[in-house]
Amino acid sequence: MPVRGRAPANFAPAPGALTVVGCLGRQLLDDDFLSDPYPAYRRLRESAPVAWSEEFFGGAWLVSRHADVDMVLRDARFSAQRTGGWVMRGSEPRTELRGFQRLFARALIFLDAPDHARVRQVMASAFRPADLQRLVPRLTQAIADRLDAADPLAGFDFVSTLARPLPAQAIATLMGVDDEAVPGGFLEGSDELASFLGAIEPTREQALRAQTALLKMAARFETALQPRRQSLDKPGRDDVLDRLVRAERDGQIRGSAELLAQCVMLLFAGHETTRHLLANGLQILLRDPTAWRSLAEDRALLPAAVRELLRFDSPVQYTGRRVTTEMTLHGQTLRRGDLVVALIGSANRDPAQHERPDEFDISRRPAPSLAFGQGPHVCLGASLTLLEAQLVFSQLLDRWPQLELAGSSAAQRMGSPLYRGPLELLVRKPSATP
Repeated sequence: MPVRGRAPANFAPAPGALTVVGCLGRQLLDDDFLSDPYPAYRRLRESAPVAWSEEFFGGAWLVSRHADVDMVLRDARFSAQRTGGWVMRGSEPRTELRGFQRLFARALIFLDAPDHARVRQVMASAFRPADLQRLVPRLTQAIADRLDAADPLAGFDFVSTLARPLPAQAIATLMGVDDEAVPGGFLEGSDELASFLGAIEPTREQALRAQTALLKMAARFETALQPRRQSLDKPGRDDVLDRLVRAERDGQIRGSAELLAQCVMLLFAGHETTRHLLANGLQILLRDPTAWRSLAEDRALLPAAVRELLRFDSPVQYTGRRVTTEMTLHGQTLRRGDLVVALIGSANRDPAQHERPDEFDISRRPAPSLAFGQGPHVCLGASLTLLEAQLVFSQLLDRWPQLELAGSSAAQRMGSPLYRGPLELLVRKPSATP
């Protein structure tokens, strides 16, 4: 991902901007920033809306205002193709990571037009409204089974009980793979991939572990795809893997590597961000008893509440793009090949877009956030994520309207500035409540 390891000669910071960016760089992995990055984002928006930082991937432009982040995500002058320098970065050529790069670079999220439009058309079939509706009874039962096994009086960890396993089960079911039938599961090692993606400067060791995880997931999909290739014309089955294999046969998906890249990244992305929305969202709601009571009294508020959770504390805090054409933005010259880090979390707290942006308000008048991205790469699975969150929170409200946080509310969080979510979230029902 990185371009250079020093500030570009053309960087002309505004007064105070170097201090702001320098402080941010030192804070990126400290506990205060990981707990609450929004004060640092505010200083960036106010003093350095486009600023060079050496801490992100060895050198990148940080873009923090809503209008600019929105533009970066929509504008074709910013390319999603950025994996080469990210995976292969190092003082020595990382030839041992070619397998990683071969698959990683073919994933939909890293493709530009025209390949992006071709593959996205195929991948959109994974989230057809009719398929999602058929999934509702199974998800509802899966949530009920997991909550039945929990002990609300003793307290339980919401992350391990529901927030982590449910999204994995949902996307696996939608794709047509039985994760529990495979030793280790299709998602074995996904934490290593998340660690690589979430590192601001991935080490060679992180990249190697992520490669091992990615290749294992790909190998399991290759095994699952073989019988489907041999029975494409048989009636009675039409899940996502079947559609992808047909697309490969018809030339819409070009080759095994491109097919496997879509399978792996769809499964990974389909659970990673949703788990953080569920855990982060419940923590926010339980810290706001008024909001929780309002939802218990009026379930019609739930869809807007989930969207407000996404805006208020986005599960994914940033994404990257490459500059394809030299341009000037807020007085800074961005040159071809430069990396731009679009700070989604900052954009969603921009007062130019949202009134009282630092307040969580489930009755907020709807205003588009960038939690699902924007432009050609807007999240394909947004509808599934929203569905899962509403089903989970609805059942929790039905069962335990008096649910509360147990122990310290300052749960340990992901050690990454990319993902926002607690690693553990202890909750309980007070014993005096019915």
